[in-house]
Amino acid sequence: MLEKSQEELEQMAAAINTLAAFCGKRDLPRLSREELRRYCGVSRADCMMLFGESIPCAGDVAAQAIQEDMVDLFMIVGGERSTTDSLRRKFHRAFWDIEVTGKMEADIFAEYLYRQYGVAPDWIERDSRNFSDSIANALFILRENQVFPKTILVIQDAVMQRRAEEGLRKYLGDSVTLVSYAGYQVQVRVRDGGLTFVPGDVLGMWEMDEYIALLLREIPRLRDDEEGYGPKGKDRIAHVEIPPEVLEAYEVLRAAVSSDEE
Repeated sequence: MLEKSQEELEQMAAAINTLAAFCGKRDLPRLSREELRRYCGVSRADCMMLFGESIPCAGDVAAQAIQEDMVDLFMIVGGERSTTDSLRRKFHRAFWDIEVTGKMEADIFAEYLYRQYGVAPDWIERDSRNFSDSIANALFILRENQVFPKTILVIQDAVMQRRAEEGLRKYLGDSVTLVSYAGYQVQVRVRDGGLTFVPGDVLGMWEMDEYIALLLREIPRLRDDEEGYGPKGKDRIAHVEIPPEVLEAYEVLRAAVSSDEE
């Protein structure tokens, strides 16, 4: 990133945080049976889905939900895709004794959860190769096992959380209550002439450039137009209404990144 003024960095930070707040949806202020009951009228979700595209700390969030006795059934979803090598590196750096070579995302998370928390999923989906596969395969597993949940707790990387929820909603409609709880929450602040994450100790957090690139790729996917994933485009998610302030933040961040590339 080229050297930028304090004002430019502040604008970038504000734009990043606006996009992150929109994409990284959390329907509950904290993971607890009380908050779940307050949100949707039940104290336990029928099923929890952890999507493996996330960074390692999402596993801790899933474990917390289980420790809080918030879910009946648990599925980890994730084969091999563009994020898998990054996930392998992150887990290997943090836990050198966890074998990651050639392993699918869901299997890596499953081993981590068992080692750290003694938690094992009811099902593992390891065959998906893209976002659409993840959703379709996860729902197929439920149907194959004659499980028809009324409430699903969805945990995904914060950047992709809203897309995961809306991908499920495309197939489930309003018949199932989807409860989003992004795998982490961070803010970006200007410090010492650059951008930094607060808190700064999120396990396996993306590098800043990676995080910005992911956010910039995500907004076009959420759009319901010819290029997006909505019904008017690739038809992979339900319609998403993107607020004007989010679209404005996207343009601000895109312009800032584009100026670095010139």
